[in-house]
This record gives sequence, C-alpha cells and structure tokens, in this order.
Amino acid sequence: MKYNTKPFEKGVKELGISLNQDQIGQFLKYYEMLIEWNKVMNLTGITEFDEVIVKHFLDSLAIVKVCDMEKIETVIDIGSGAGFPGIPLKIAFPHLQVTLLDSLKKRVNFLDEVIQEIKVDEEIETIHGRAEDFANDESYRARFDLSVSRAVANLSTLSEYCLPFARVGGEFISYKSGEIAEEIKDAKRAIGILGGEIISDEVFTLLDTEMERSFVVIKKKGKTPKKYPRKAGLPGREPLS
Repeated sequence: MKYNTKPFEKGVKELGISLNQDQIGQFLKYYEMLIEWNKVMNLTGITEFDEVIVKHFLDSLAIVKVCDMEKIETVIDIGSGAGFPGIPLKIAFPHLQVTLLDSLKKRVNFLDEVIQEIKVDEEIETIHGRAEDFANDESYRARFDLSVSRAVANLSTLSEYCLPFARVGGEFISYKSGEIAEEIKDAKRAIGILGGEIISDEVFTLLDTEMERSFVVIKKKGKTPKKYPRKAGLPGREPLS
C-alpha cells in the first residue's frame, strides 16, 4: 500500500530525529504487521495509519524531549505490549541494546516476528515473563541505562516494577497521559524507598492534536532494596506509599 508519510516525517523532524528511507520503511512494515496481527489478538485499539503514527510511533519517540538517546546504550521496555516504545526506539536509534519484556506469550510471539521481519534483530531481545520475577534475576537487575514503560498503572506501582532494572546512575522514564502532579506527589516517598528521585516531568501535546502526554524522569540514586519488587501482584494491589 501507498502511505502518506509526510506527517510522520514532519513529526520526527520536529523531535530532532533523522530517519532514512530504510528506517521509514521499517516503521511502515511494523504498522502493517500490527494491523494484521490485531485481527486475531488484541494489540491496540488504534488502527488508522495517521493515528498510529501520532499516538504510537511519535509518542514513543517523544522521549527525546527529556532524554538524549544518543548517550543511552541499554534500554529495557517493561510491559512492552505491541512493542511501544521499545521497537520505535530501536528503529530510530539502531545503536541501542533493547530488551522487551511482556507477561503475555502471544504478544512476545508478535514482537519476535516484527523483529525478524523489519530486520532489527541485532542487539534486541524479548522476554516472556513478569517484571517482578526478572527484576530479581541478576542478569537483568540494575543492568540498564534506561528503563521505560508506557504501561497503564500508577507511578508508585510502575516504579516498583521498573526502577530495579535501572543501574545506579541510570533512569526510569514513565510515559503518562495528561496531568500528573497529584500522581507524582503520591509516588515521591515510594520512589525514594526504591532508590530513585524524580528529577523532572514534562507535559506536552502530541503532534497536531490536543492530546496531552507526560514524561516523569526518575534518576536511580541508590540501589533498590533486595525485597523490591515484592511478589507477583502485590505492587499493583498494594502500591507503596
């Protein structure tokens, strides 16, 4: 199919990202696979090309507003789902070593197929499992420059899932929707317990829309105590406060 990629190219340019035609082709193939697989499993409720470009692709890449991705080497995407933001980041910044973690095997199968089809199969891996389990695996705990998540959960819960993966000196950046002041206030103590400190937050609107999105940038200041994350399910049911 022919796609009008001009809005996408405009969006990435506004973010200060340079993509060649091969990379744009990778995004288009990714979109086609997302729509095809979405017919048989629930990957996204957003399927129109123009909407996927803005609400998934550009939203994933917008992290450059708060983080210099050229200085990042290792990234883990917690609750990656259909691959956002991990796969768009890998396409746009091929030097990244990316780990995609998701608890549903069918979604991991989809991610594996995408990685092979769009040919970003160097220095990228998928993991099927729960963050609570892999955060206690020495191969993954405190190993990453950057931990990211677009998963829907409160900031206290997400921090318990994601901060253990970041190395001391690294960061956890949470993708959020809209106003987050109250959520940040409620999560500050929990983040401190987990070894983190909120260093910035930014609210912005997606390209040519009135949709508000936010980033919360949390610096890993010290080691996360060994008892965190707690056993499966607890961070969600009983967020630290």
